[in-house]
Amino acid sequence: MTKLPDSLDRARSLLAEFPVVDGHNDLPWALREKAGYDLDRLDVAADQTGRLHTDLARLRAGGVGAQYWSVYVRTDMAGDDAVSATLEQIDCVRRLLDRHPAELRRALTAADMEAARAEGRIASLMGAEGGHSINNSLATLRALYALGVRYMTLTHNDNIAWADSATDAPGVGGLSAFGHEVVREMNRLGMLVDLSHVAATTMRAALDTSEAPVIFSHSSARAVCDHPRNVPDDVLERLPANGGVAMATFVPKFVLQAAVDWTLAADDNMRAHGFHHLDTTPEAMKVHAAFEESTPRPIATAATVADHLDHMREVAGIDHIGIGGDYDGTAFTPSGLDDVSGYPNLVAELLDRGWSAPDLAKLTWQNAVRVLGAAEDVARDAQARRGPSIATLEQLDG
Repeated sequence: MTKLPDSLDRARSLLAEFPVVDGHNDLPWALREKAGYDLDRLDVAADQTGRLHTDLARLRAGGVGAQYWSVYVRTDMAGDDAVSATLEQIDCVRRLLDRHPAELRRALTAADMEAARAEGRIASLMGAEGGHSINNSLATLRALYALGVRYMTLTHNDNIAWADSATDAPGVGGLSAFGHEVVREMNRLGMLVDLSHVAATTMRAALDTSEAPVIFSHSSARAVCDHPRNVPDDVLERLPANGGVAMATFVPKFVLQAAVDWTLAADDNMRAHGFHHLDTTPEAMKVHAAFEESTPRPIATAATVADHLDHMREVAGIDHIGIGGDYDGTAFTPSGLDDVSGYPNLVAELLDRGWSAPDLAKLTWQNAVRVLGAAEDVARDAQARRGPSIATLEQLDG
């Protein structure tokens, strides 16, 4: 579709009033991996193009008004090592906020998000990516909440003792008894249950248990691109009753079917040459580069992501969709959505498809703020009825 000449200007104007709440950005992990958390070496007040997807100027250019910073740790970090690494990630975010108070505002509530918007600052929240971060401890879950974590993704790429991942073999069949207790305790705290990365069985089990709206911080539509990281239609159909929000991601191998197929072929090629498909040693990358030269990588665009949002709006409704780019957590991004400055291109694409200004305000800002406020309401009621759970994995799962 040919863009209307003023669509980009209109998109920027809309974002000035209702900026983007992005559900997932992995900047803290990138700062760990690339700079050992040295914020002088990778200063987001400077232009980090070519090194990071994210810096302050590009967040402004992209019309970002609130960001959930992921405090992710790898799943091979187990037990207390995972907890410690999560605390280091939290510390990184807190130091970022202390370093840039004119641009970034700590946000713990929906009211904080609105206050940041009124001040012209970027509301900064945190989300823990993977239940391994709590080491099977509800007390640790509560500690993360006390430190400012406002969602937890129940799994990352691998199963944990109490929840199944989308990209692992079935383990407990969704959620174990302790897994259901984790969801209930998150509801009691006011911590959003994030169902990105989890198996469809886990999604359904969490929806069966959760009293509060859930989110998908960075997942797209499985009907549009058949990847297990995406959300099946039957789950999207349940979001209106739950009140939750599915935030479309930009990762090409999750949004473009040709990229899914290409990635599978590239992985097979790596294994055929004796390498793990995630191996990044120079020898392995030579094999990968040769494959990419002979078989060019398919390119996703803003229109690719818009196809997912069109479908998600049709199935779940306009009140139940949002955006979660996964910047600095993916090696490749769509053309036009190359970094955090690209959101106006997506909004312009949706304007050209006939999305109204009120619809776009819900997509970018209002839905995400509403869902956090609704979780706070559920928590107030739950705390009046029950105290902190001291249940253990051993007690509930044997």
